Amino acid sequence: MKILVLNCGSSSVKFQLIETSLELIEQRADRLIAKGSVEKIGSSHAIVTFDVPGRERHRETPEILEHRVAIERVARLLCDPEHGVIGDPKEIDGVGHRVVHGGEKFANSTLINDRVLHEMKECIELAPLHNPANIRGYTVARQIFPDIPHVAVFDTAFHQTMPPHSYLYALPRVIHRRHGVRRYGFHGTSHRYCAYRIEKITGVDREELRIITAHLGNGCSACAIDHGKSLDTTMGFTPLEGLIMGTRSGDIDPAAVLHVIAKEELRLSEANTLLNKHSGLLGISGISNDMRELQTAAAKGNEDAQLAIDMFCYRLKKYIGAYAAAMGGVDHLVFTGGIGENSALIRERSVDGLAFMGLEIDPARNADPEARGERQISTATSRAKIWVIPTDEELVIARDTVRCIVGVIPPPPA
Repeated sequence: MKILVLNCGSSSVKFQLIETSLELIEQRADRLIAKGSVEKIGSSHAIVTFDVPGRERHRETPEILEHRVAIERVARLLCDPEHGVIGDPKEIDGVGHRVVHGGEKFANSTLINDRVLHEMKECIELAPLHNPANIRGYTVARQIFPDIPHVAVFDTAFHQTMPPHSYLYALPRVIHRRHGVRRYGFHGTSHRYCAYRIEKITGVDREELRIITAHLGNGCSACAIDHGKSLDTTMGFTPLEGLIMGTRSGDIDPAAVLHVIAKEELRLSEANTLLNKHSGLLGISGISNDMRELQTAAAKGNEDAQLAIDMFCYRLKKYIGAYAAAMGGVDHLVFTGGIGENSALIRERSVDGLAFMGLEIDPARNADPEARGERQISTATSRAKIWVIPTDEELVIARDTVRCIVGVIPPPPA
């Protein structure tokens, strides 16, 4: 099957066309046919990129004022006589949509029908910045591709296995019952992919393993995967909780936020912007949210950049220890995401001192400048194994789309 994967943001559309099937999934022989993006939607000079393996990148800057035009452009590029990879849109067998928030309604990916769409809209208040764009992408894509199945794959679904003692906050229970205030977790497709890859690499069923995955990018989260299920994860009601991130604060005393609001006379929208856009690595360092730039600055003696790195690694180390305690040990630790895959320094610093719990990193393996892709970076004698695994969330979406189409994942009620 040829599956079009769409990730629609407020002003962007990212896409991949992937060939996959139940047989190809089993053989791990899925094939990326093409990928690309449309950035700056709403602009007279949007940026469209289109990449096909083995070819030079195609780039253009047309006027694209709305998502419908953007997805129509994607469809035309895929079929373009010069740049395209298929002859007709009818060759596409299904569309998989990334949807950030499924609330408590969705524990699995699902075919989208009118009822599912209504429930997706009910989750908008939980993700007002993301779900509207995800839903807009679906409604437009449904008009452009009306005769094929569309599937929603939720960032939150993987974490619906968390038990109440893990996902509830110590607030009056009525707050959860009335307003759905609880920990949901995000990056679910990434954490799930890493657990799948550990199973394939080691040949041991993930239901027999205790895995900690660390997705480190501009957004960061860690997950305790206990015998194949998400037991706990660092992000909470929103992606703001947990680890220090590029511009997000991560864990913070709520009273400190109230204090700052009062002292600075901030509106709620301003406080939200402070915590999500001006904090984290950027707020601590005062210079950048990019870990590469911070490492360069720290090497030149910038103390604030060094402090940002120290705080980032310390927070992650605490959660690794906490999750090992929650699971009664750890068998595998996985680093993924832009920082997790590329920064040997962050990996080393985050594991330093954890040999007592069986995590020993091999400095040479970890820092090998020629190493790429999946690799083990722990010592030969380390009781728990440490890995670098490049994530592939789009592949998870494509595979779940196939599973929904063929009925491996049961269809939703009409």
